[in-house]
Amino acid sequence: MQRLKVVHLVDDTTAGGVMRVLDHILTAPALSRDADHELRVVDRRAGLADAVRADVIVSHLAISWRLMPMLLSLRARHPRTPLMHVEHSYTQGFLAANVTYRRRFAVLLRSAFGLFNRIIAVSHAQARWLTQSGAVPAKKLTVIQSCVDLSTFRAVPPADGPVKVLGAIGRLDRQKGFDTLIQAFRQVKSADLALHIYGEGAEEARLRHLALGDPRIRFMGFASDPVRAMAAVDAVAMPSVWEAYGLVAIEALAAGRPLLVNAVDGLLDHVALGAVAVRDGAVDDWSGAVATLMAHGNTSGPTRAGHETDLEEVFATRWQDLLSAIRQGA
Repeated sequence: MQRLKVVHLVDDTTAGGVMRVLDHILTAPALSRDADHELRVVDRRAGLADAVRADVIVSHLAISWRLMPMLLSLRARHPRTPLMHVEHSYTQGFLAANVTYRRRFAVLLRSAFGLFNRIIAVSHAQARWLTQSGAVPAKKLTVIQSCVDLSTFRAVPPADGPVKVLGAIGRLDRQKGFDTLIQAFRQVKSADLALHIYGEGAEEARLRHLALGDPRIRFMGFASDPVRAMAAVDAVAMPSVWEAYGLVAIEALAAGRPLLVNAVDGLLDHVALGAVAVRDGAVDDWSGAVATLMAHGNTSGPTRAGHETDLEEVFATRWQDLLSAIRQGA
């Protein structure tokens, strides 16, 4: 059987979830059995200098009106090559929090997605929104939940006993909802509990101001070693305003850390693996969830994600099935 050459296009190589998932695709042995995966960085301003030589082209590009000329050129230059797009960003929560002109946004999504043979959603929740909103026909949509190598997180010693350190890990950005978490944490009057926030970003000054006067809240800086950061906390909170999937969630569960998530977008996918959803996401709701977590401790923590369900294997199988279907012309 001839090996497929799969070229993945990306226009933002900033360290983050997209690049970590791409690194996993490029290096996972299971994904290289029948295909050769390559990465090509695209200049948003210059576009594609020449045609992409590949059996399958996979876009990880950030869809926008400015990108449309490039996408039209990509389709025109490769009329017979299967084009796929992985949607890493847009969700129902993103729409609610960021989009003023919703009809215009809907036209953008339908126009851009219409240029691809297949759209890949990174969570089941995102897929439901994409189909229900009319952005993508169900027959054109595949769900492949994002993944990275979780083996080092599974090797982290379990956090038994009471929750003393609650961790928040991610960019200090409005999206992550750390402002809500800080306000909620300050309502929990316990000297035995600490909140450690790992990350950097534009919201840091504002978040530090919200935390002012509470010595239990510490800003730990960028987590250059996410495994070490996970090992240093007893539980993890993800109060994101929107989140297509959330790699921190599967890492926390793989490490056996209790996980609180906002009941939004792809974070809901993690409930089946043991995460606890904070249903309304308001400050008082998060305060109650943190207090409950403290009361119950880690003695009956979640099953480590990947012990009963090998998420990396599921990820590889979904990609292999999709590429097999493309090879067969489905």
